[in-house]
Amino acid sequence: MAPLTEYGYFLACEEHSPADLVEQARMAEDAGFTSLWISDHFHPWTGEQGHSPFVWSVIGALAKAVSLPVETAVTCPTVRMHPVVTAHAAATSAALLGPGRFRLGVGSGEALNEHVLGGPWPRAAVRLEMLEEAVRVMRLLFDGGQVSHAGRHYTVENARLYTLPDEPVPIDVSAFGPAATEVAGRCGDGLITMSPDAEAVDRFRRAGGAGKPVYGGVKVCWGPDRDEALRTAHRLWAVEQLPGELNQVLPTPAHFEQAAELVTPDRVAQAVTCGNDPEEHVAALRAYADAGFDRVHVNQIGPDQRGFFDFYRTEVLPRLADEAGRAG
Repeated sequence: MAPLTEYGYFLACEEHSPADLVEQARMAEDAGFTSLWISDHFHPWTGEQGHSPFVWSVIGALAKAVSLPVETAVTCPTVRMHPVVTAHAAATSAALLGPGRFRLGVGSGEALNEHVLGGPWPRAAVRLEMLEEAVRVMRLLFDGGQVSHAGRHYTVENARLYTLPDEPVPIDVSAFGPAATEVAGRCGDGLITMSPDAEAVDRFRRAGGAGKPVYGGVKVCWGPDRDEALRTAHRLWAVEQLPGELNQVLPTPAHFEQAAELVTPDRVAQAVTCGNDPEEHVAALRAYADAGFDRVHVNQIGPDQRGFFDFYRTEVLPRLADEAGRAG
């Protein structure tokens, strides 16, 4: 196990109001988590989840509420938000948070969030082309000076960011398959992925990611009653178990609700740690450390956030720290 793996908290904008997200960030810091991820969506995945605040406003509040570093997980800078606008938002967030406290996590997006402006939803290969070009545009803007760009997918004329952090914003790239992982290796400052896949980490390293960090995310559902926790996980996040490209191509929460009817509680139980056995939670996180991840962000499914943070503060994070100490 990698002894230096760190553990952060994943703020789920799909489930919670802006004020609740800020309060969760405070609880995460008090519990001993060392960083924050925050999701960026226009819609929730299902109506049952119930929220989807504008992430950049929430980041502004987080800058004043906590001292933890923050990363979007992830923003799509290609369709709903032009890369120039994304760079503007990211630069301001980094300047507000302060040195070393903001990373921009980006991905190729989903139709659920990106089709809302009425344009076509490109096929996967084109979306990756768009993402790679968007990253190039944003890096130019983060370097300062006036930028003009005429590319295959984006045009920029005389754009300059006047409010910049002291250092360019790091850009980490999300990947869920071989092609996206190679894009991440070529153009990202780090890799973001949601499963403890050692093969994906190796592919990222071979594609140009050697020496760059790898960040992961995992959902759990803590609760004193395992069966009730599983019901909560199934009700709110069965959509995560949909196969293939459905998560990228379904256009509305209603479509996801229809598809999620095919996901059984048993399938969720196989994928999500539920209940209050600390060893099961430790094992779920240890899998990421064993696969070579530098940082793992944990999201508690459902409303019982305070119980989760008390459990991780007293039962899970100390065990992980002890394991890391013994490995070191």
